[in-house]
Amino acid sequence: MTNHVRKGSLLAIAGLLASVAVTGCTGGDSSAGGGDPGGGSDKPQEAGLQLVDGKYDPPVTITTVRRIVSAAEFKNGETMDDNVHYRWAKDKLGIEIKNLWSVKDTNGAYATKLKLALSSNEEMPDVLFASGSVAQMLIDSGKFMDVGELFDKYAGETWKKAMNEDPSVWYEFTRDGKRYGIPNLDYDYNNDPVLWVRGDWMEKFDLEAPTTLEDYEKMLEAFTNGDPDGDGQKNTYGVSTGLKDSYSDSFGLGWVFGAYGTMPGFWLKQEDGSIGYGSVQPEIKQGLQKLKDWVQKGYIPQEAGIWDAAKAGSFMSAGSAGTFSGPYWSEAYPMGDLEKNNPEAELVTFPLPVGPDGKSMHYGRHPYNGAIFINKKMKNPEIFFTYANYLFDHVADPKPGSEFENGWAKGYDWDIVDGEVTYDLAKIPGGGVRVFFYSLLEHGPRIPSQNLQALVKIAESGKAETPYEKIWGGFVPPIELQSATDVWDSREFSVKSEFTGGTTPTMETKWDYLKKLEMEKFSKIIFGNDPVESFDAFVEEWKAQGGEQITKEVNEWYQSVSR
Repeated sequence: MTNHVRKGSLLAIAGLLASVAVTGCTGGDSSAGGGDPGGGSDKPQEAGLQLVDGKYDPPVTITTVRRIVSAAEFKNGETMDDNVHYRWAKDKLGIEIKNLWSVKDTNGAYATKLKLALSSNEEMPDVLFASGSVAQMLIDSGKFMDVGELFDKYAGETWKKAMNEDPSVWYEFTRDGKRYGIPNLDYDYNNDPVLWVRGDWMEKFDLEAPTTLEDYEKMLEAFTNGDPDGDGQKNTYGVSTGLKDSYSDSFGLGWVFGAYGTMPGFWLKQEDGSIGYGSVQPEIKQGLQKLKDWVQKGYIPQEAGIWDAAKAGSFMSAGSAGTFSGPYWSEAYPMGDLEKNNPEAELVTFPLPVGPDGKSMHYGRHPYNGAIFINKKMKNPEIFFTYANYLFDHVADPKPGSEFENGWAKGYDWDIVDGEVTYDLAKIPGGGVRVFFYSLLEHGPRIPSQNLQALVKIAESGKAETPYEKIWGGFVPPIELQSATDVWDSREFSVKSEFTGGTTPTMETKWDYLKKLEMEKFSKIIFGNDPVESFDAFVEEWKAQGGEQITKEVNEWYQSVSR
């Protein structure tokens, strides 16, 4: 599972998806005045803080709070309060990182603790990371700066260039033209699904790669009724999926709807330029009918309606299903035990099948996973930029011969074993750990376009050339080079929700009910006895119960941030 921190949420890996905390500099040493935010920067240094060869002298303190994700591990007795990265920051940059608190993020513990801190008016740290509704609460609190001007003034060119790959990443944290959170960048296409298939079952039935839904249905029929595991029992299914919480996430079957021209759960551009909610578009009916047919034919387990991604992945890895859709790293999570359970199993991947008219849409998301907020009381916010600029300039795409050429820290996420550099955590003496979990930038500095293209390049050339390619190519298995290529080859069909603005006024009181209404109706049609025609009455009720007003508010928001 450690491989999987690359997702953009790996964790969520479990989970993908997440909120981490970071905080900044209120310490006494940081109260003197401005400073040059990037070693070697040509920006004039203000009086006060002194940078000597890129290092604050005397040292300064930056405070933060931390979420500890389940995949984060420590060695040598270290903790989130005292670890190799924090020591590096003090030794290299003269920045001492101090956690006011940290919490193991089980069942949303980090978000809960932040909400409690806000509601009780506790002193906030200088810099922190938050996502989702908590990020909106931080903006509403009035305790955090307009960081847009700070970013424009202090961010280095590498960081700015990475941010400009998708300027819409700012939208979620923008109010009245002001930017209150610095988007924490992630890799683009990191959660886009591909089709995972039991290659050994394909070979048994002499099946070709499924390029259309029609091809795919032939595969589902064979895997369901052809006894692919050869045990003489009818105990296999064509596809394993989890639809408990969503019909559109990266592990679900939203792409089946996408084959007919829309995506449930997504706010999408319409032909007239407005934003419409995908779940109430007429094309949804065709996707509902298709999934209902698959359930009735036994291709999809009846229990899939109450399964989450973890359960669906374990069902696939148990050898009970022949296909699964999920991100390019899904063989590690949630299908981590497939080869262990089935030593003869072979996994292959393909781009998702297209619809009868060649249409295709699949889950995508903007390349960020929350934002960094800076406390209004932080006297020297440029200190955080010194830290982040250094990571973007030296870690995001390390240069040959540099201190980060092989990774974050020798003996932690890489080492030399038998004269060769290894990224295999199991081979590193004492066990390896992913140091990027300790960074104030969740999972470290990420240039959105970088990761997938590097994996595709390695797949095409058969070798890693740059330090970055060697690092990432060093700990992804061969199947991920193929699956990443499938993601890249189908990127034109990736869709991202156009609405990222938290909640509109009517959403505050109506959205939970409308989502419940939607999930119940979809489930009753697909897994129950409701006819597909009942979808029309659902749409009318959705509009009448607040959906129409919410659509109006979503469009007003979109116009305010995109103009």
